[in-house]
Amino acid sequence: MPVNVLYSTSARATGGRDGRSGTLDGNLDVKLVTPKELGGPGGEGVNPEQLFATGYAACFLGAMKFVASQGGTAKVPADATVTATVGIGPRSEGGFGLEIALAVSLPGVDREAGEALIAKAHQVCPYSNATRNNIDVKLSLA
Repeated sequence: MPVNVLYSTSARATGGRDGRSGTLDGNLDVKLVTPKELGGPGGEGVNPEQLFATGYAACFLGAMKFVASQGGTAKVPADATVTATVGIGPRSEGGFGLEIALAVSLPGVDREAGEALIAKAHQVCPYSNATRNNIDVKLSLA
């Protein structure tokens, strides 16, 4: 399906999981480190899964706000949060795979309305669209 691109950005990584990564405009520059659980040294720095979780959480919250702005759903409260948990590990078919869970908190929003909002946001969010039919994303309303 074609996309009418309204914004794009570029990032460059050096050194793989134990190097650096950042956007070409200089707004983001991070030291990368492989977690101990994946055979790395752990310690100071971030890993691609943390960056993905951060981006997905922010994007999904933005998708909920977009859906709410279109009407017909619950409003997103100012103290709403999305916690994205990204897991990585070997796949039975070979290589590595991801598991994702999005836990949404919508204080003061009726459960049925909140679940409807989350379901609609999952259809709109570009991260959800990118992972659909490839990575199982578990959605929950806290």
